[in-house]
Amino acid sequence: MTAVLIVVVVLLAVALAALAYRDLRYRVKRPVKAPRADTRRILFPFAAQALSPRALDAALRLARAESATLVPVFLARVSLDLPLDAPLPRQSGLAIPLQEAIEQRAAKFGVPVDARIERGRTYRHALRQTVANERFDRIVIAATAGAGAGFSAEDVAWVLENAPGEIVALRPGQDERPLDGIPPPSRRVARARARQRVAG
Repeated sequence: MTAVLIVVVVLLAVALAALAYRDLRYRVKRPVKAPRADTRRILFPFAAQALSPRALDAALRLARAESATLVPVFLARVSLDLPLDAPLPRQSGLAIPLQEAIEQRAAKFGVPVDARIERGRTYRHALRQTVANERFDRIVIAATAGAGAGFSAEDVAWVLENAPGEIVALRPGQDERPLDGIPPPSRRVARARARQRVAG
């Protein structure tokens, strides 16, 4: 019985180390070829339940037309009981496949990608951190009027009032389909909550 318990503890430690490594890989800014000073950057903030494929395609079309780099920023909410820089294995598990799907989509458009994860106590706080910490020329943000894949009208209004540069707000229709191989937002959130219940 003791040997089985030791094996289970070792397996859990290895799994946590692997998740921490994945989280660290996306928290640290990826090395990219030094962009020219005049290279345009298009910021594309999104959250686990707010990734709109149509807004992403609009951002990619703009980036391709302007020879710009797409900067997709996954906004991770950190609860108040954790330090802002605490490891977030569950959110990393959501962010990594979404970032990879965005990179695959961008490769089809021939657009370079410089992906990020930004933390905040709320999505708006993470948006504020993103605007303060990133260099960009334009923001493309998905808006929603209901439970669709986008940010609330209040969050979009905050971006319009507070972010510098050009801002494109796009509200896709209700018939929007998920990004290649990524389940729709409601299913992603339900799965994340189910994993959280099992872990807790």
